Amino acid sequence: MGKVAALAGLVALLATGCSGDEVLRFGWPVGVTKESEDMRVLWTWSVIAALVVGVIVWGLIFWSVAFHRKKKTDGPGDLPRQFQYNVPLELFCVVLPLVMVCVLFFFTATTESKVLAEEPDPDVTVDVIAFQWNWEFDYPSAPKDANGQVVKTVGSSSEIPILVLPVGKRIQYNLRSADVIHSFWVPEFHFKRDVFPDPEKNNQDPSFQNTIDRAGAFVGRCAELCGTYHSGMNFEVRALPADQFDRYIQLRTQINPATGQPNTTAEALAALNCGELCAPQATTTKPFNTDRTLRTQSG
Repeated sequence: MGKVAALAGLVALLATGCSGDEVLRFGWPVGVTKESEDMRVLWTWSVIAALVVGVIVWGLIFWSVAFHRKKKTDGPGDLPRQFQYNVPLELFCVVLPLVMVCVLFFFTATTESKVLAEEPDPDVTVDVIAFQWNWEFDYPSAPKDANGQVVKTVGSSSEIPILVLPVGKRIQYNLRSADVIHSFWVPEFHFKRDVFPDPEKNNQDPSFQNTIDRAGAFVGRCAELCGTYHSGMNFEVRALPADQFDRYIQLRTQINPATGQPNTTAEALAALNCGELCAPQATTTKPFNTDRTLRTQSG
């Protein structure tokens, strides 16, 4: 019977088609930042510890059921052996869970400190301004454009704003809301933070940092119910190799001969000419049509 159960378990594992990395993730999604991998490691070891505890508890339950059940030969007044005054056992049942909680707290606090750590001199700084119902991204650490203005990207009802960031660089995000409470969330970052109108007065830390590990396009969302068109308040993160990001910022500061104005986000990405990664429009999400007259009668 044991061999059949082991074979069934092996077949079930192989039939899933999961790689070793996927198995060790225990359902944790793949992230794109160094910080998300730190959180994945905490999750993996927490699940392994929980499974070990679970196996021990299940084993003790089955052992008790198998070897300490009432026998047919027992008399009508017989009771199983009692342990309510067993001091060593009671100490064990109190001390061991306390040690487990302390260990879990230590590794959780350590990982949280690593994820929230901020370097004093990040490579890139982005000011994120949320407003009903879109986003503005400013680059205060970049050179000013040809008009002496800060390089910025502002979304509209017809255009999804693209937040262009470099791969392998330390990035600081400074968050602020122009009206109500929003929330800056990129699922692939495995991180989100509420965006307050006046974070200092609301006792909130308005900044965080991360390092993106790979290039790509990732959808970003508002994760705080902020009004009528909250569901359409999306943006796109476009992670470019560091050299292409530097070129993008340079293009944003230059005048476009066709318009006589500094290049927009779309114009700068198009000029980079690096394939799908430099598509001038968002590829992971699309604008939400806010024309309420388009609603058709139902029923």
